[in-house]
Amino acid sequence: MKQKYIVMNKTDNCATALEDIKKGEEIDYSDIKFKIKQEIPLGHKFALIDIKSGNEVRKYGQVIGLATQNIFKGEWIHTHNIISHYLKEVVNQ
Repeated sequence: MKQKYIVMNKTDNCATALEDIKKGEEIDYSDIKFKIKQEIPLGHKFALIDIKSGNEVRKYGQVIGLATQNIFKGEWIHTHNIISHYLKEVVNQ
């Protein structure tokens, strides 16, 4: 079976879709199965674990943003629920 997503680093809390993933599809990541909660377009991210508002979103083993609301496992991660880590630093200067 073709892998529909990629995790860039073992410390990441999100995965990137390698093709469109439909709402309700079951994902098996690290022997944990869960369902996708929204449509995930090709190239977009989804949460591998629950991420609380204010916590880091990690991809490539690096912080790429901060959650602006709670993001639950299987939810789409995009501009509606994260802010760029870089922008957060600029705003706070």
